[in-house]
Amino acid sequence: MSSIRVTFIAAIAAAMGLAGCQSTTPLYPNQSGSVNAPVSRAPDNVLEYGYVTNIETLQNTHRGSSGAGILLGAVVGGLLGNQVGGGSGRTAATIAGAVGGAVAGNTVEGRMDNGSQQGQVYGYRITIRVDSGQNRVYDVSSTGDLRTNDRVQVRNGQIARIN
Repeated sequence: MSSIRVTFIAAIAAAMGLAGCQSTTPLYPNQSGSVNAPVSRAPDNVLEYGYVTNIETLQNTHRGSSGAGILLGAVVGGLLGNQVGGGSGRTAATIAGAVGGAVAGNTVEGRMDNGSQQGQVYGYRITIRVDSGQNRVYDVSSTGDLRTNDRVQVRNGQIARIN
């Protein structure tokens, strides 16, 4: 196997290692500033009554990376770096080009995602203080006609306003 091929494979392996470090779990800060608040629900088939104490809009602020930008950037950077120098200098340039390309590719992908996804509403977090004094938190796609301070009943995660 030629040294160019070995160097190129090493550069791709380094870029894929960087891709593995990228978080793909979206984080959704709520209005109070906490991220991905824990959801507390009542046991199944339990009917509870309470009041809606808070309704928050959940917005997507970061989708994460698919890894495509990292991989493509690493390949292009590695190929460009391989054109520089000779011997061990070429090897170093190939690796540096792959790593730099991976970082640049991830940045470009992140900017493209944020441009189309920033601030997109994907649901609502409803907090209910049940009559037992506990707070229950439900993530729902729509609030319907619910408002803060409404009296509600909850069974199996289904929230219904009581008139």
